[in-house]
Amino acid sequence: MTPTAPAREERLGAIYAFGAYFLWGFMPLYFLLLAPIGPWEIVVWRILFSLVFCAILLTVTRTWPKLIAILRDRRLVFWTIVAGLLIYVNWQVFLLGILTGHVIEGSLGYFINPIVTVLLGVLVLGEKLRTAQWVAIAFAALAVVVIIVAYGSFPWIALTLAASFGAYGLVKKQIGPSVDAISGLTLESLWLTPIAIVQLVVVASTTGLVFGTQGAGHTTLVTLAGVVTAVPLLLFAAGARRAPLVVIGLLQFVAPIMQFLTGWWLLGEPMPLERWIGFALVWVALVLLSVDSLRHARRARAAGDVGELV
Repeated sequence: MTPTAPAREERLGAIYAFGAYFLWGFMPLYFLLLAPIGPWEIVVWRILFSLVFCAILLTVTRTWPKLIAILRDRRLVFWTIVAGLLIYVNWQVFLLGILTGHVIEGSLGYFINPIVTVLLGVLVLGEKLRTAQWVAIAFAALAVVVIIVAYGSFPWIALTLAASFGAYGLVKKQIGPSVDAISGLTLESLWLTPIAIVQLVVVASTTGLVFGTQGAGHTTLVTLAGVVTAVPLLLFAAGARRAPLVVIGLLQFVAPIMQFLTGWWLLGEPMPLERWIGFALVWVALVLLSVDSLRHARRARAAGDVGELV
């Protein structure tokens, strides 16, 4: 490899990661296009068509042996089941938020997510927080209090999204590189298939199924839910392998910013003063967290350079 090859790989990783977060940022608009289909039915098709799409990818890439090897490891099977349940909660609550006029609150959940991830590291992994991280968590907690007390609404959608996705990331960390992105999503979708079938029966027997009743264009859009789900995850996996964690950490704000703008600017969801104050406190927390991460990364890099010289 040439001396500039690592830099090229990092740039490529950043492009992949940006692509993933950019597509995630557009997801509210995509799911809104699927009206009049409801959130409970959309999740069913998202699970089933993700499974079909991943099966096609495994066939094209000839990576079925990897999946079979994972199934022989009980520990990995257990963690993929847990990951599947967490992503189910995340998908369902995300869609409930979008289709009930709470896109802005959903974006708040993904703004809070990095802070929840740091907090989970302390509570579950026993990691020690730096002063700036504690201050960021305090600002985020104050933001939630402001939204509850001043705005008069408990942000359960935001907190559930942040907790479920943060825990999902923690589980993925436990799994590590032993499970590739395609195999992971395949297994997560596979474990959720029984839930999807039960949910499909319930929806069919209560409100009735919308899929296939709104014309070829609508049916095609719903069918693409598997692709829309899988492609950003694959891009993210490719980016995470190449780009530094600091870059990934900064890019992750692309999606919630786009979702916030979608809810506020395009959909006209309310943003009274109290809500602006709550969001502002979260943004201050994220600035503190980002600056602290950059400083810590530079110090670690400098320490590494010194170690190489010695």
